[in-house]
Amino acid sequence: MSAEAQRKTENLPEWKREEVGELADLIADHESVGVVSITGIPSKQLQAMRRDLHGTAVLRVSRNTLQTRAVEEADADLDELVQHIEGQVGLIATNDNPFALYKELEASKTPAPIGAGEVAPNDIVIPEGDTGVDPGPFVGELQQVGANARIEDGSIQVMEDSTVLEAGEEVSADLSNVLNELGIEPKEVGLDLRAVYSEGVLFDPEDLDIDVEAYESDVATAAARARNLAINASFPTAQTVPTLIAKATGEAKSLGLQAAIESPDLADDLVSKADAQLRALAAQIDDEEALPEELQGVEAPVSTADADAASDEDESSDDQDQDTEETDADADDDDDDDSGAEGLGAMFG
Repeated sequence: MSAEAQRKTENLPEWKREEVGELADLIADHESVGVVSITGIPSKQLQAMRRDLHGTAVLRVSRNTLQTRAVEEADADLDELVQHIEGQVGLIATNDNPFALYKELEASKTPAPIGAGEVAPNDIVIPEGDTGVDPGPFVGELQQVGANARIEDGSIQVMEDSTVLEAGEEVSADLSNVLNELGIEPKEVGLDLRAVYSEGVLFDPEDLDIDVEAYESDVATAAARARNLAINASFPTAQTVPTLIAKATGEAKSLGLQAAIESPDLADDLVSKADAQLRALAAQIDDEEALPEELQGVEAPVSTADADAASDEDESSDDQDQDTEETDADADDDDDDDSGAEGLGAMFG
């Protein structure tokens, strides 16, 4: 506290010094402190709001000069908060983060009628539909405030959504009466957070008004992309190690199959691969008599990855030999068939 602030506080009457001291202690004992507007909130409703905040936040309403002195007396650097202490305001203190405080205050607001002379917080619209009011002078009142209304089917109807006042404009007595008659409550009553100070940062309501679901979705997307990047870069973390091990295991198995490495872990897959290659080869021979009995009538394997890989490998690794065999087959089909039968017969003993 500055010497000037201390001098001003010492010159206050005793009850004011006690009030400033309690407010200063309230600020010092909580992680976040803010200023809320209480304009237009009836005393009874304000007391109810204070009770609803119990356990989450503490609301104190006092003279603005005393609130300012308390803020200046607090140990934290709250000078920026002082400029928000004007009009009908109170101090609110909490150990929750500012975002949670703002969300709770907004959720606690309730619709309320608007009176003559008040400023519209947003555009006021009288919706299309049956007003439920019997024909009478009220249709003229609706038209006077700018609503497209007329009598139809024995009642007063609003023919289309009608904007009767734009945000920031003052509500007239006539419009206030019409809205009350229709049961339209265009404003919300509650504590408006003007600013909150937490951990050295002053937050405005615009900073705290975020779409939580969209924010959570963005965080989840960023986390997934970071994990994918770490896996592709082989960067080990507690989250990526299981996937990296599984990926390395799969790559090692694939390499072992391609290189035909004999291993108990690969034996079944190697046999399946050899069987697929043999079936693919047998299916390419037109003369079944040239095949051993065990392979006669054998069909090509059905679109499995191993069979396709085996067939592709077999074809690509010996293209020149196949061209030669085709030429030899054209010259002497019988010799080629005998040779093929002898080769397969030797393979199966």
